[in-house]
Amino acid sequence: MKMVKIGNIELPEFPLLLAPMEDVSDPPFRRLCKTHGADMMYSEFISSEGLIRDAIKSRMKLDIFDYERPVGIQIFGGDEEAMEMSSKIVSTVKPDLVDINFGCPVKKVVCRGAGAGVLKDVDLMVRLTKAVIKGTDLPVTVKTRLGWDESSINIDEVAERLQDIGVQALTIHARTRAQMYKGHSDWSHIARVKNNPRITMPIFGNGDIDSPEKALQYKNEYGIDGIMIGRAAIGYPWIFNEIKHYFKTGEHLPAPTVIDRVEAARNHLKWSMEWKGERLGIVEMRRHYTNYFKGIHSFKEFKQKLVTTDEPENLFAIMKEIEQVYAGYEFV
Repeated sequence: MKMVKIGNIELPEFPLLLAPMEDVSDPPFRRLCKTHGADMMYSEFISSEGLIRDAIKSRMKLDIFDYERPVGIQIFGGDEEAMEMSSKIVSTVKPDLVDINFGCPVKKVVCRGAGAGVLKDVDLMVRLTKAVIKGTDLPVTVKTRLGWDESSINIDEVAERLQDIGVQALTIHARTRAQMYKGHSDWSHIARVKNNPRITMPIFGNGDIDSPEKALQYKNEYGIDGIMIGRAAIGYPWIFNEIKHYFKTGEHLPAPTVIDRVEAARNHLKWSMEWKGERLGIVEMRRHYTNYFKGIHSFKEFKQKLVTTDEPENLFAIMKEIEQVYAGYEFV
């Protein structure tokens, strides 16, 4: 079997990565995805300026746990000095790698000359990356997009220049910044980067993978080294093991039952309360229930209870009731 290597990190052949997602990829969610087969994960993205200012929210995002390894911490920013200093800070908590976000399309990030905003200025992207590499002994990787818009796709130049300065893996979201998260991703650009004889670092693809069939099709069609999964894992951490099983056997694992879904939601809630504190853990979990119980008929009343109940024991009792009411429920 051919391992995929990032620095001294050894990943299995064709690894499945969990994408860094703001307000989603926190330790409780990562733990759940790890349990269900994710091979490598990343923190939510962290502002380099926030880290240096000692912003509490930024510092909390540095929390990593041994059971998650290998795990990367992702930073973003538009200032070289701040990026170097934040990579030094990140190194102190000993993740397995430091990842740079040059792909976030959100306006407030782009306006600060960070995230996908850097796609307009490849020289700046190179300088910022050099600053991060200078600040750490850990492997440095990058996540980016195809380019700013359809008329300025520059991922070929970006990949070569980043590899030349020491970047050890590249994840490409197969959309431009102008597309945001809409329209179709175009993986042919990723395949072209992967097939460039100059490129030796691992190339991971990201965008629209939401089923085992699609994962296998893209693996075969585009020749990438692995896939990063984002939105499809929200409320559905089973996708990692489902893809792995399908690769091995060509068959589907049985779909998660209501019991499986309740167990995942219960664990997610429990771990959120442990990490964030009871109150915040309960409140921030509310955004996830819709995803865990998607597709269950006549669920509105239970959902209402889940998002308005404040006591842990009552929430766990509601989940128990969901298990009983929907025992044997079959998803259509």
